Amino acid sequence: MLPDGLLSYSAVGALVVPRFLGEHDHPWLRALLEEHERFIGRPQRELEARLRDPPSWESPPTKRKQAIQVLAKLRRGHDRRAAVPPRRARALVFAEAARTKEPRATVLSTVAATLGVAADELQDSLFADLPGERLIAPLPILSPAELALRTNLALVQALLSRATSVRIEAEGNSRALVRHAKWRGLICTVASRSGAGDAVLDLSGPFALFRHTRLYGRALGELVPLLPWCRRFHMVGNCVLEGRRLALELRPGDPIFPAVEPRRYDSRIEEHFARDFRRLAPEWDVVREPEPVPVGSTLIFPDFALQHRTDAARRWLLEIVGFWTPDYVANKLALYRRARLPNLILCIDDHRNCAEADLPSAALVVRFRRRVDAAAVLRCVG
Repeated sequence: MLPDGLLSYSAVGALVVPRFLGEHDHPWLRALLEEHERFIGRPQRELEARLRDPPSWESPPTKRKQAIQVLAKLRRGHDRRAAVPPRRARALVFAEAARTKEPRATVLSTVAATLGVAADELQDSLFADLPGERLIAPLPILSPAELALRTNLALVQALLSRATSVRIEAEGNSRALVRHAKWRGLICTVASRSGAGDAVLDLSGPFALFRHTRLYGRALGELVPLLPWCRRFHMVGNCVLEGRRLALELRPGDPIFPAVEPRRYDSRIEEHFARDFRRLAPEWDVVREPEPVPVGSTLIFPDFALQHRTDAARRWLLEIVGFWTPDYVANKLALYRRARLPNLILCIDDHRNCAEADLPSAALVVRFRRRVDAAAVLRCVG
């Protein structure tokens, strides 16, 4: 996460406008990437010392420092592995030096020969576990445009770490947002907007907590790269910046780096059903994660919608109740009972032992073992 000193933005009325990197920054970002490439295989401290010096290319100082921070984060996990585990290298070299009293070069050569590595590889391995001595490794292919988007994402995430509250209105793939918020333990309520089926997430920000925890701020920031996978979204974060309360807004088209595409299916059972039904019933569309269904103050996220291509009235929602915890199944079925949906198909794993009284009275039920019978579902929809 970017430190406070690198938060680059303008205040326009009550809005905070991040100073995003754009195409005009690509030339110096390319120079920065080329500088990084020059130091591949050399200790990290040498690259850091070079980047502290004034650059030979023209670039905005704050933006350059932001990009350097992002590159440093990307390097974590990509550091080149030492030829010999550093602790073992030190133990063997120090023991050989104490035993023989030979010069350093001779000790390194002797130990390297016994290990089957070159002397310079052993030399590099001795302290390779110290941060400054870690060897720079090649990064995954990274263009100036991608580095700009990643830096913009880091800036937005850092601004959100100073939020008191965040509201996200999302249409399409909102389930991924809700799933992530619950998985990361964010303080969040989920509702629908004006009965439209769009998800509205209201989240507490780090600055609303008793302690402004970095872990909570990081978890909240992880929602941002999921937003571009929604068809439409509008995020408003109420932030405290330099003693002022300012609103940070994000909409589609803002230049932030998207996360890896969320998983299309929660399980192999869902994936197999979608494939089987598409093959068996080409006149039907299988819509993964259709619009959520409002139930009181919360939402249900059906697994699929089955829509006939020539008859708009023939539309069914389908939920696969598979290998989930008993509490999860009970809560899910309770919500569906409250919803009273007339066009619901429940595919229930026989191992769940769901009693008929637990099931919504209007729902059609298809029981299965290991794999949902697509033909049985097709018979239900006619």
